[in-house]
Amino acid sequence: MIVLAGDVGGTKTNLALYEKRGSGLIPVRETSLQSRQYDSLEAAIGRFLESGPRQPIDAACLGVAGPVVEGRCVATNLPWIIDEQVLSRAIPAAKVRLLNDLEAAGYGVLALPDNELKTLQAGVSRRGNIAVIAAGTGLGEAMIVREGERRVVIATEGGHTDFAPRGDLEEDLLRYLRKEFGRVSAERILAGPGFFNLYRFLRDTGWAKESSEVADKVRGGDPAAVITSHAASEGDPLCVKVVEMFVSIYGAEAGNLALKTLAVGGVVVAGGIAPRIIDAMSAGGFMTAFKDKGRLSPLMDTIPVQVALNPKAPLLGAAEVACQLVS
Repeated sequence: MIVLAGDVGGTKTNLALYEKRGSGLIPVRETSLQSRQYDSLEAAIGRFLESGPRQPIDAACLGVAGPVVEGRCVATNLPWIIDEQVLSRAIPAAKVRLLNDLEAAGYGVLALPDNELKTLQAGVSRRGNIAVIAAGTGLGEAMIVREGERRVVIATEGGHTDFAPRGDLEEDLLRYLRKEFGRVSAERILAGPGFFNLYRFLRDTGWAKESSEVADKVRGGDPAAVITSHAASEGDPLCVKVVEMFVSIYGAEAGNLALKTLAVGGVVVAGGIAPRIIDAMSAGGFMTAFKDKGRLSPLMDTIPVQVALNPKAPLLGAAEVACQLVS
């Protein structure tokens, strides 16, 4: 059995063909494409399939960053409209499933071995709901619930809920971003572009002086990569504060999600950003904010929290769902 899996984000579209052998998935070939270089997902998939030998595809599953309603998605951070029926003709495949990307990631993290998970808090091992939160180009959130021995992933658009500031500095941040965006969602901060939003806020409010070297690199490159690099290797005060704020707000939002889903089974932090700043994630600020929930803080102390280190978790999850479509 050959299946096509996809992880479609605002920056990159990762595609792979897998062969199902027994209980395992064997990669046949894969690629990573720049999403905005293509007019549609069908065009990106066509490019991938044409780049190698054509073979029958039994099923396809693609996780996309955006709300999927009745097999159709208007992508949040891309000018794409994605439809299962159109995809089934373009691939072609008899069975095609479109998922929210965090739904695919949820199925993927369930299959990760222990060496691909970094523990931030051991907590108490028990059955129960699991929450998945993932900052990348955007902010995704999902929950995994048990139905007997079966686990079902439920997609959400929780990353677009309102940013909830804690303390004077974050209230000032909210006012600063509101002038530009009007309504401020959590994703305005907890995503790749959020690093630059935090940087501009701290710079413009005089928290620290901007380094001319960092300023030049930010203008000429990827602001998030520049900021996190200078925070880690150069100790630039402004960049260090940006990362500290990002990690703390990330922890608080992960805690919010854990409460809303009663995730006593654990929280998994997925997405591309956390593994790249794993030292900052492990330094304590994330968990301090995660557990700071007033009367529910004792409960938060018991919830296991892990970071998924394998960036291919959404792709693997999509492949597993594609196999289920056939079986």
